[in-house]
Order: sequence, then structure tokens, then C-alpha cells
Amino acid sequence: MTSPVIAAFWSELLGTGVLILLGGGLNANLALRRTKGHGKDWLLTSFGWGLAVFTAVFVASDSGAHLNPAVTVGKWIADQPFHTAGDAVLVAPTLVHTLVYVGAQFLGAFFGAVLVWIAYKQHFDLDAEPGVKLGVFATGPAIRSYGWNIVTEAIGTFVLVIWVLVNHATPSELGPLAVALVITVIGAGLGGPTGYAINPARDLGPRLAHAALPIPAKGPSDWSYAWVPVGGPLLGAVGAALVIHVRM
Repeated sequence: MTSPVIAAFWSELLGTGVLILLGGGLNANLALRRTKGHGKDWLLTSFGWGLAVFTAVFVASDSGAHLNPAVTVGKWIADQPFHTAGDAVLVAPTLVHTLVYVGAQFLGAFFGAVLVWIAYKQHFDLDAEPGVKLGVFATGPAIRSYGWNIVTEAIGTFVLVIWVLVNHATPSELGPLAVALVITVIGAGLGGPTGYAINPARDLGPRLAHAALPIPAKGPSDWSYAWVPVGGPLLGAVGAALVIHVRM
């Protein structure tokens, strides 16, 4: 029988991969030339990423569907179980469990981004601004100001993680649809300044894929900004977990 930790690893890897495949695919469809969906549509972006999370939550149900290192870290600091149903129960998660989840999420995000490139290979081969191609994979600020950018990411992630932590003890009939709606409203309301990564794996995994893949005229991967969508969400997660501790 597969151990709960190994089962959780594969569940998080697959779920996060599906999340990035669908969300990154949405970005590619809107951004790249000669696709059927070419054209900027922020409302569709917000709803699309919400539905990508909705789908991925079902795929990663065996691990509690964190899909996000910020959620995992928030749950660990708040001392909440990672998963409470089925055979993959992790009632008292340790640092090792946290690292397993986070590692799986980063790997899943990387491979999900590679699948986006495969699906849109011919469109990536067409001439396009390097920033457009990078934008399929990674987030970037509308106005570059690292301090304010990290604050924006921390605020958006705080909303997500505190909802997850409170929802742990709140009965709901909406199931995965609830978190999809939360992601949608975060994108619509708080996504404008930075593109709302609110998930370190969602940005860093695809950014690494962008750097590694043989995409013509892709330009640099903007590593000077890469720490913001990692550090900001982790700060927001820690803040949310501390609020829950005080609330308890």
C-alpha cells in the first residue's frame, strides 16, 4: 500500500500540473498570435483561473488539494491538518510533510507549463514580443515597484489563505466551487497591479520552464522580479496563520 506521504506527493504534483496547464493555457490562448481566443480579457482571465483551480482541486483531492506552497505553509504554521479524508490522512503535519507538498507543487507547476508550451508550440514559434511569451508563464507588475508589488501579492494571498484556514472549520455545501469563486474575486479585485500570482509555485515553476524551453526569441525570464511572487505570497500566508492563532 502506498504511504500517505507518497500519495500526497503525487496528488499535489498532478493537481498543480493541471492547474498550470489550464491557467497557463488560458494565458496562451489570450496572448499569443493566431489563436482562437487572441485578445486581452481580464474578466475571462479571472474566471478562467478560478475554474482551473476548481478542476485541480478535484484532481488533487487525495492530498487535500493545497496546490500552493502558501496554503501549505499557512496550514502548517496554523497547525491544521493537511488532509482529513480518505487514506492519505495527515492530521499532524510536520516540516517533512510540508516540504513534500511544496516540492510536489513546484514540480507540478513546471511540468504543467511544459505542457502549455507543447499545446501552443506553433504559436510560440511565431514572432511576438518577448514579454508576451514570458507573460504566458509568469506574472509581472503593471508598475514595477518591488516594495508595493510584494505588498499587493501579500494582501491577495492573505485573503486566500485566511479563507482556507477559516473554511477548515466552516461547513459549506459549495465544495471546490467555493475556492474557485474566491480565486476569481481575488483576480478581479486585486489582480491588476501584479497579475496575482498568490502562489509561489504558480509563478516560479513556469518561469523556470520558460528559461529552460527552446522558445524562439523568448527573451530573459525577468529573474530580478521572480522573488516577489514567491516572497509576497509566503508573507501573506504567514500573516494569515498568525491571525488564526490570535483568533483562537
